[in-house]
Amino acid sequence: MVHPGLEAIAAEEIAETLGGEVKKSGLGIVVFRLADIDRDVLNLRTTEDVFLLAWGTDELSYRAVDLERMRRWTDKDADWARLLQIHHGIRPKPKGRPTYRLVVQKSGTHAYRRVDARKALARGLTGKLPASWNHAEENAAVEIWLTIQGATAICGLRLSDRSMRHRTYKVEHFPASLRPTLAAAMVRLADLKPMQTILDPLCGAGTILAEAALATRGRHLHSVGGEGSHSLPSPWGRGVGGEGPGGWNLTLLGGDIEPRHVHFAEANLRKLASVQLSTWDARDLPLEGASVDRIICNPPFGKQLSSPGEIGPLYRALVREWDRALKKRGRVVVLVAEASEIKGAAQSAGWRQLRQVGVRILGQRAVILVYRKD
Repeated sequence: MVHPGLEAIAAEEIAETLGGEVKKSGLGIVVFRLADIDRDVLNLRTTEDVFLLAWGTDELSYRAVDLERMRRWTDKDADWARLLQIHHGIRPKPKGRPTYRLVVQKSGTHAYRRVDARKALARGLTGKLPASWNHAEENAAVEIWLTIQGATAICGLRLSDRSMRHRTYKVEHFPASLRPTLAAAMVRLADLKPMQTILDPLCGAGTILAEAALATRGRHLHSVGGEGSHSLPSPWGRGVGGEGPGGWNLTLLGGDIEPRHVHFAEANLRKLASVQLSTWDARDLPLEGASVDRIICNPPFGKQLSSPGEIGPLYRALVREWDRALKKRGRVVVLVAEASEIKGAAQSAGWRQLRQVGVRILGQRAVILVYRKD
């Protein structure tokens, strides 16, 4: 399961990092096949949750007959013994008597309720789970989810837990703080390279910088091609956050006009990376010209300003300053709601748009834009 709009980016991460074969994507779901399933699936950064697929369909009728079909698919089509075996290999059984939980999500207009679908799921699972297991409403050792969206239904055994989408490093946050999986997607689109300087000029709680640090943790210095790459004289440099041999030696810079936000970012990043944080105005950065390789940023949406009319002048001022600080062929990844305003500013700066990804944030349409300074 992914944040709607990030399906293609998540599919790219799955193929690149796991060698997964993507079979289907859309509606916040990516279905993929792996030759071997191990704990590496829990290291995906752009996904909200990971499940073992039990069954799925795109042919619901929206009528009550769907309930019997869901019961039958759960009973006949899923190899629960095999799924539980894989689950226990990745998530070892807890001490004491195991617990299980059934979770049903439904969107769309159907001739049945969510509680009816849950009953159908429970009937299909009769005899599939050990009789000694107890049902629990939260913190269960095993969770089976059924998600219904229009004509699509998908049932799976959950491998991840809440820490996949709610990162454990976020000890401080504030309302409307950027979702970690969105930040991770922006970092992937930035195409980081070793020895680069990465800047988030409006860092908020530091989520983007945290995901940049985690995206490169454990990756080794070797020949890396593409724009902005560097030849590396020694593979024994210290990496992000004091990482040992093989670190990428990224320089992470961040700041915010709100001292409280900088304090939050310091708390969230303390155990992850060595980051240079400052209180500053992103329209007047205390940085040398052409000193930054990547800018990754979530600037204020119009609703966050006292007047919507402020957004155009703000974005134009930001782009002018970022263009000054950015190296030639440097890359900018920005998440905005007012795409036309940032596009106009980027065009004036001579930036080339590489990619556009539409998403929804708290019910509002937004877009991730990727630019290169040519």
